[in-house]
Amino acid sequence: MNTLDPSPTIAADTPLMEVKGLIREFKAGEQTIRVLHDINLTINQGEMVAIIGQSGSGKSTLMNILGCLDQATAGEYKVYGQSVSRLDADELAKLRREHFGFIFQRYHLLGDISARDNVSVPAVYAGMDGQTRNERAEKLLTDLGLGEKVNNRPNQLSGGQQQRVSIARALMNGGDIILADEPTGALDSKSGEDVMKILYDLNAQGHTIIMVTHDPNLAAQAERVIELKDGYVIADYKNDNYKQNHVQPEPILDNNRKSVFSSFIDRLLEAFKMSLLAMRAHKMRTLLTMLGIIIGIASVVSVVGLGKGSQAQILSNISSLGTNTITVRDGYPYGDPRRQYNDDNLTPQDAQAVADQPYVLSVSPQLDTNLDVRYRNIQEAASISGVGEEYLSVSGETLIQGQGFNEQSILRRTQDIIIDDNAKKTFFPDNPDPIGEVVLIGSVPGRIIGVLAPNTGGFGRSVDTPTLYMPYTTMMSRIIGGSNIESFVALIDNNISSTAAESAIYQLIESRHGTDDFRITNSDSIRQTIESTTTAMTLLISSIAIISLVVGGIGVMNIMLVSVTERTNEIGVRMAVGARQNDIMQQFLIEAILVCVLGGLIGIGLAFAVGELINRVGGDSFQVIYSSTSIIAAFVCSTLIGVVFGFLPARNAAKLDPVEALSRD
Repeated sequence: MNTLDPSPTIAADTPLMEVKGLIREFKAGEQTIRVLHDINLTINQGEMVAIIGQSGSGKSTLMNILGCLDQATAGEYKVYGQSVSRLDADELAKLRREHFGFIFQRYHLLGDISARDNVSVPAVYAGMDGQTRNERAEKLLTDLGLGEKVNNRPNQLSGGQQQRVSIARALMNGGDIILADEPTGALDSKSGEDVMKILYDLNAQGHTIIMVTHDPNLAAQAERVIELKDGYVIADYKNDNYKQNHVQPEPILDNNRKSVFSSFIDRLLEAFKMSLLAMRAHKMRTLLTMLGIIIGIASVVSVVGLGKGSQAQILSNISSLGTNTITVRDGYPYGDPRRQYNDDNLTPQDAQAVADQPYVLSVSPQLDTNLDVRYRNIQEAASISGVGEEYLSVSGETLIQGQGFNEQSILRRTQDIIIDDNAKKTFFPDNPDPIGEVVLIGSVPGRIIGVLAPNTGGFGRSVDTPTLYMPYTTMMSRIIGGSNIESFVALIDNNISSTAAESAIYQLIESRHGTDDFRITNSDSIRQTIESTTTAMTLLISSIAIISLVVGGIGVMNIMLVSVTERTNEIGVRMAVGARQNDIMQQFLIEAILVCVLGGLIGIGLAFAVGELINRVGGDSFQVIYSSTSIIAAFVCSTLIGVVFGFLPARNAAKLDPVEALSRD
C-alpha cells in the first residue's frame, strides 16, 4: 500500500503530475472504444493549464483521470512523484480529499444542506475541527462575495453564486490542484468573467489550475494550452504573456486535524444528519418503508403481551383451586382394565394419613353428586359437594357471608350448608342475607351457614350451576351412603417440592392399599403444562408475526436500493470531495437503521395502544401484560433488520464508480 504524505513537497524540477503512454478504453457492448491514445504530458506546480477540444475529444476523461476520479486502462500516471495505479480506493479518496478541488460545470452541490455545509463537506471527511471548518467555510464564502448567503440552500442561489460555492468547496482543504470542468459553461457572461477572475487569483496564490473548456477564448487566457482531438494531444503550448507563479499554497489541514476517534464521530454525525434530511425529503416513501416494520413489531409485542395475559389469567384461575395442591382420586388409572371392576378404594382414613405428613398443611376429603334443591317454591338441579373442615384453605375459596365448617361439623355430621354465589342468586334473588335459611337437598334439609365469594375463574366449580357444600360425613351418611370418598385434596407446604410430595403421597397410599388403585393430579404439573403450552403458542404466533418483519426488511432493502439509484449523483459528489467507501456505506446503512429503528418505536407504541384498548374492553377479567424482554427483543430485531437489509444497498453505494456516479442526474 502506497499512502501519500498529507502535505507532500516536490523538488522544483519534479513535475507535479506526469502522464506517460496513457490509454483509456471503454466497453460498448462487445466492442472496445479507445477514448485516449498514448497521452504524454507533465504539469508543474503552480501552472494554469487549459485542456481544450471539441465534444468527444476526451478532454473531460483526461481531467477525470488527472483528478483520480477515473483510472487509465494502460500507461502510467504519477502525482507528487508517486504512481496512482498503486493506490487503493480509500487512498485515492485521501488524495482527492487533501490535494484536489473540483469545480463542476453543473456545480454538483448537495441540495438539502446550506452553502456553508456544502463547503464544509470535504473538511468533514478530512477530520478538520468543527468550529475551524465552519469559520473557514464562512470566510471562503465571504471572500467570494457570498457572506450573506451562507445559510441559503443551492436552490436559493443563482447559477453564478452556486459556482462560487463550488469554488469555495474546492478550496476548503487547501486545494493545491484545482480541476475545473467547463467552469463558465452554465453561466452568463458576467458570472463567467467573475469565475475566471477567481481562478486567476487562485493561480496567483500558488494553486495549480487545470481547466477543461471548449472555448478558445478562455483557453487563450491560460498559461498553457493542451489541445485534444479524437483522443490525441495535437498541441501543447504556453502563453508567453502569462506571468508564471510557481509557489505552493499554504497547507490548511496540518494544524487543524482532529484525533482519529473525533474525526470518526464527526463523519458519523454528518452521515446521521444527511440520513435525517433524506428521510425528511421523502416522507411518504419513508413511511411506506416503515410500514412493514411497524406492523411486524406491533404484532410481535402484541402477541407476546396477549400470550402473557392469557397465561396469567389461566394461572390465576388455577390458583383458585389452591396453590401447590395435590389431588388424590379414587379408581385405577385411566386405561387400566381393572378400573371397571373396583372404584370404591379411597377412604377418609387415607386422607387423614396424608394430613399427618409434615409436608402437608391441610387436607379436605370430597364427594360430589347432583340433586334437586328446593327453597319454598323454587326448585333447581344443583351440584352437591361433601367437603372437609379445611376445604376453604385447600381450595383458596373465600366467604363473603357467614362461616365455614369446623371439626364439630364433621364429627357430628351436621346438616349445615355453604352455598356459592350462583346458588344465592338462584334461590335467594331478593334476599341479601340467606344465612339461617333452610333448603331441601333431595329429601334432606340443610341450614345455610355461609356464602362463598363469586368464582369468576370457573375452576373448582361450575360458573353457572348452583353449588352447595356440606360436611362430607353428612353427605356420606344422609345422602349417598357408604364409607368411601371420591377424592381428597392436600395443600402442600410451599417450601417443599411438589414433585417430591407427589411421589411421597403416591408411595403412602400405595402402601396402604397394596396396589395403585388411585390417581394423583398435581396442580403444579398443570401449571407447568399450561405455561409451556401458552409459551409455545406465543412463540408460534410470534414466529408468524416475525415473517412480516422479514417482509418489511425486504421492503427496506428495495426502497434503499431505489434511494441509492436516485442519489447516485450525491454519492459521486461525496466521493469527488474525498469520502471514503466506508463513509458512503455508513451513510446509507445509518439511514436504513434509522428507518427500521423509528419503525420499531412506532410499532411498539402501536402495540401499547392496542393493548390499552384491549385492557379497557376486557376490564378486570383479562389484561394484556407486556414483556420487557419482548419489547427489547423487538427493538433489537428491528435494528438488526436495518443492518442486514441495509447492508446490500449501502455496499452498492460504496462501490459506485465516482465518474459514473457524477454523470447521473
